[in-house]
Amino acid sequence: MKYEVGGSDSYILTIKVIRTYRVIVDGLDRLGGGCPMFKRQSMFVASLVLALAAKPTRAQVSRLPESIQKKLAEINPLYQSNIRKYGPQTIELFTSLLAAGPKEGVSVTADQAYGTNPQQTLDVYQPQGAKDLPVIVFVHGGALTTGDKNENKEVHSNVLYYFARHEFLGINANYRLAPKYVYPAAAQDIGSVVSWTKENARRFGGDPQRIYLIGRSTGALHAATWAFDPKIHGAAGPGVSGVVLISGRLKADNRADDPNGQRVEEYFGKDTSLYAERSPVNFGARSPVPTFIVIAEFDNPFLDVYSAELFAKMCEARSKCPRFLRLAGHNHQSTTLSINTADDQLGQQIIEFIRQGK
Repeated sequence: MKYEVGGSDSYILTIKVIRTYRVIVDGLDRLGGGCPMFKRQSMFVASLVLALAAKPTRAQVSRLPESIQKKLAEINPLYQSNIRKYGPQTIELFTSLLAAGPKEGVSVTADQAYGTNPQQTLDVYQPQGAKDLPVIVFVHGGALTTGDKNENKEVHSNVLYYFARHEFLGINANYRLAPKYVYPAAAQDIGSVVSWTKENARRFGGDPQRIYLIGRSTGALHAATWAFDPKIHGAAGPGVSGVVLISGRLKADNRADDPNGQRVEEYFGKDTSLYAERSPVNFGARSPVPTFIVIAEFDNPFLDVYSAELFAKMCEARSKCPRFLRLAGHNHQSTTLSINTADDQLGQQIIEFIRQGK
């Protein structure tokens, strides 16, 4: 099994870890008496264990201002106990830092309509002198029922300013929200954003043949659904060159101990018999689209597990593992809030993924 790695701070499957993988697979295989079906399950379990147990990569939290480092260190151990409290606190913590972040050389064309619904709008972030640049489409989160491309004046524009400053054309997209608009409306909106981008990229200096989706949380669900599910994107394909899934809700699951379980029902419906076929963890591995999976050390409950599950299934289906990153010292919100700050670990990893195509 091959594991794609990035720079010196990326995960690396050393010989020791490869041996650990083989020990797990061989041990489970012996328990199964050599049954091929049991062996496939053994490979899945081993990949999942390694993804979740791997040591977090050395993030660059130490580059953040000391006051933010200190407060983040206080929030993180408590984060999962009350995401309604500590999520907004993390956003507030970073907002003033992002306001002072670099934005020079980037023009913004706001609220371009890609559909007839008021929520079907996007902002374009265009670097000066842009020509034939790869295109980043950022898809915000919000637990299926809330969220906006501009959480406030600084969040999530920081992501697009960063990539525009690094010679990408940036698209920051809204989409229709539950409960008024249910599955698969939001994923279809991502497809409409891709279509709009293909039609309009060149007039903003972008290359319509190099479009990359970056989704966080719920946005990762919608990006993955569009990119991976042929029932949604159809015979023409998703029209994207890669997808980055950051702490994605990649499984439809309304479990009672999930603080956002009720919101899952508001988008996917209450018929749980449909959940499996609507979950990217169950169909994503069959897709050839290059994929980068990212989780936080202190993530929303279960989202890191769902991401690791997709990683494990892709390892088995593709006979090599996709790029995978677990950011130490970060919580569900701070992963993308750190983009366009001195802590550019995630931003640099995404750029490397795009340049290498893996």
